[in-house]
Amino acid sequence: MSDQAKQEAAKDLPLKEDIRLLGRILGDTVRAQEGDAAFDLIERVRQTSIRFRRDDDIAARRELEAMLDSLSRDQTIHVVRAFSYFSHLSNIAEDQHHIRRSRMHAIAGSAPREGTMARAIEAAFDAGVSNEQIATFFEEAFVGPVLTAHPTEVSRKSILNCQLKIAQFLDARDRIQMTPEEIEENDAALRRAVLTMWQTRMLRPTKLSVLDEVDNGLSYYSYTFLRELPKLYVALENLLAKHGDTWKTMELPAFLRMGSWIGGDRDGNPFVTADVLREAMRMQSTVALEFYLHELHILGSELSLAQLLVSASDQLIELADHSPDKSPHRSDEPYRRALAGIYARMSATAENLLGHRVGRPPVGLAEPYASAEDLAADLETVHRSLLANGSGTLAQGRLRRIRRAVKVFGFHLAAIDLRQNSDVHERTVAELLAAVRPGFDYRALDEEGRIAALLEELATPRPLASPFVQYSDETVGELEIFRAAAEAHRLYGRDCIHNVIISKTDGVSDMLELALLLKEVGLLRPHERAIDVNIVPLFETIGDLQAASATMDRLFSIPAYRELLATRGDMHEVMLGYSDSNKDGGFMTSGWELYKAEIQLIEVFKRHGVKMRLFHGRGGSVGRGGGPSYQAILAQPGGAVQGKIRLTEQGEVISSKYANPEVGQRNLEVLAAATFEATLLAHPEAAPRAEYLEVMDRLSEHAFKAYRGLVYETEGFEKYFWESTVISEIANLNIGSRPASRKKTTSIEDLRAIPWVFSWAQCRLMLPGWFGFGSAVRAFLAERPDGMQVLQSMHKEWSFFATMLSNMDMVLAKSDIAIASRYAGLVRDEALRNAIFPRIRAEHQATIDSLLAITGQQELLDGNPLLKRSIRNRFPYLDPLNHVQVELLHRYRDGNEEERIKRGIHLSINGIAAGLRNSG
Repeated sequence: MSDQAKQEAAKDLPLKEDIRLLGRILGDTVRAQEGDAAFDLIERVRQTSIRFRRDDDIAARRELEAMLDSLSRDQTIHVVRAFSYFSHLSNIAEDQHHIRRSRMHAIAGSAPREGTMARAIEAAFDAGVSNEQIATFFEEAFVGPVLTAHPTEVSRKSILNCQLKIAQFLDARDRIQMTPEEIEENDAALRRAVLTMWQTRMLRPTKLSVLDEVDNGLSYYSYTFLRELPKLYVALENLLAKHGDTWKTMELPAFLRMGSWIGGDRDGNPFVTADVLREAMRMQSTVALEFYLHELHILGSELSLAQLLVSASDQLIELADHSPDKSPHRSDEPYRRALAGIYARMSATAENLLGHRVGRPPVGLAEPYASAEDLAADLETVHRSLLANGSGTLAQGRLRRIRRAVKVFGFHLAAIDLRQNSDVHERTVAELLAAVRPGFDYRALDEEGRIAALLEELATPRPLASPFVQYSDETVGELEIFRAAAEAHRLYGRDCIHNVIISKTDGVSDMLELALLLKEVGLLRPHERAIDVNIVPLFETIGDLQAASATMDRLFSIPAYRELLATRGDMHEVMLGYSDSNKDGGFMTSGWELYKAEIQLIEVFKRHGVKMRLFHGRGGSVGRGGGPSYQAILAQPGGAVQGKIRLTEQGEVISSKYANPEVGQRNLEVLAAATFEATLLAHPEAAPRAEYLEVMDRLSEHAFKAYRGLVYETEGFEKYFWESTVISEIANLNIGSRPASRKKTTSIEDLRAIPWVFSWAQCRLMLPGWFGFGSAVRAFLAERPDGMQVLQSMHKEWSFFATMLSNMDMVLAKSDIAIASRYAGLVRDEALRNAIFPRIRAEHQATIDSLLAITGQQELLDGNPLLKRSIRNRFPYLDPLNHVQVELLHRYRDGNEEERIKRGIHLSINGIAAGLRNSG
């Protein structure tokens, strides 16, 4: 073993010890709960799987398959549960190891690590970026991670709570020097937590409702966002304060804010209604207000300053005098009285917004706050009084964090995006116009005719909807959603909903249709030339991406629309769809068309003098635009970020990124740091050579042909997909409110991209994350004798291409063609199976060979040894789950529909998803 390998092994030793500890506790739990026979079986499976993976032992593989195929129903459940829970425990140990390494790095005083704001800020000052440029960045910046709920999020909230406790107990072993008694107590606590997890249902007995998804999403505010986001702002201000007096008293604007689709995303989800939107907003507000009340109560107990000993500002005294707290015991404690008054007003605010009080009863009655800005102003009064009277240190603790929280979360917690398909808007507008103009067929018009008709209606404040006309349920529902949005603006402030997204945008009329619907409820006011929300087109198919720049150019050429943009700060958001473009054209073509669309949009926006904000609809998996966020942001074309970016945080990775507070803060910091660097440290000379763009065009053409040839042009492929994956079983899982398909068909065109990718991950093929690359490289090399040297140069010099290959490297490392072959065996038509799977296997090998040749690696993930070791350690625990899943699918599809069989399949889906982490 080389010295470097020894050093890496030494770094990983604590991780291995944690995994062994948790594995031993899990084993003891299984033995105690299920008996020696169950434990011995699981141990035999584990050891055989390790032997197969470690030694590439074919005999061990056959032994493993025979052992798993012969399990009884009860044995199957024991094995699946044990290996699924081990995957969850390994995730906890890995997260804790990352935290441990970061802390050791900080304690040692090492140079700031990549992806941290400390490194980004130092790099900016070293590069000569001025204080003014940095200040301007923060004034204009907007970074918005947006939580979504999609039908691949398989973790129950109860399981997440158990995992959080286990992580806390594991973390305690690192943070303090424990006595033997404390270690024994910690071991006992870990055992209790693991036992609770073992005895907690992994699966939901009923399908989630949208409001269940809202409730699950709100968990992460309690786990992470409400506390860690304010702390991140504080840390960032402290970092800047080290770089001169300019920054010592500056408070950064709230440039990093949370968003959500949960409760507002209606595209393909008929269960998102106006009432659901109202309740989602109320639930969000409840979380924010309960947090403020809790923090204000504690702050009041902390600021026990006596007026006899310290002065207070006139404004603070006035605030105290208006407080309902008239207790003589606190008559000389102005800060406590002031905070009691603030608490009372917040309690009244909660009753006003929610219909009931939350938190502890106030000391007396008070007027509710009209807005979060009014609360922030009162807290500012407390802050300034402390600073002016020698108590500045006290202003830097809890008060500073709650002030920051109010500015970031307001009374609404997170902005909810509304999203609907353009076809629905089109039908709604057509029905409204037909009612006021009998015989007028809006849908029969061409694009220019539609634009003219819509602009004519937008020019007048006259509403179209009439209470005396009976509309279709769809139209009634759409109008009610927008009325609920306008109502939310009045209750919670305009920040609660400020983006309305149009799925499947393919023309200007799609955006003007939405504008017309917004006008119906007063969110667009023609006479004022004002609009209260952003109209956001979502370009998601390959064709739509190719037409995106022309669509936006035509839109910006309309004077009436440009006038509306002035009220939005001359800023326009565009959303790019990674998932559907991938399903439409494959991994490589999707990535390339997205990149080209950004370049073209940059030019259009610049020409029209409009600021651009891109919203990246990235999934957790590489097949849906996933991969490391830091590299993805830095790999954007020059000028695409401009200090503004929004990204979806998809359901299947939210728990792994944000359930642990420290991991969550790290992920938030990565988004901020990457946006900062991409905006201030990008250089024009870093743009790719023209030759590289031409090469990518050729590669994309070849990859597109290979992908479409398999998925859309091979007879029987649809049937092959449905039989060789768990898509049917995923569609029946109780893991989301949204149907797996947009329509009641099995066509791939109608299938949602999320279960499409998730299904391929379950069978360990990961096809959407690589298919077509091997064929593309082979065809390109046939055209260019020097092609390999060109590709190698592109990998070294162009971050976009390097990031694409890095993500593909990870996906291929997680794939397993041998296991995938067992899933191919589920296809009953042998001729169909033999026509398709060999093609997939050949492309898989060709892609690996091409990737290794371009990157110069000997094996996959040679450039990422940490991930390579993680995957290598996980495979022996994933393999049994895949083998069991295949056997259960055989039994189920042969007609055995016993509840235990279905439960075993669903449990295996959960375990495999946990083991792969970014899988859907």
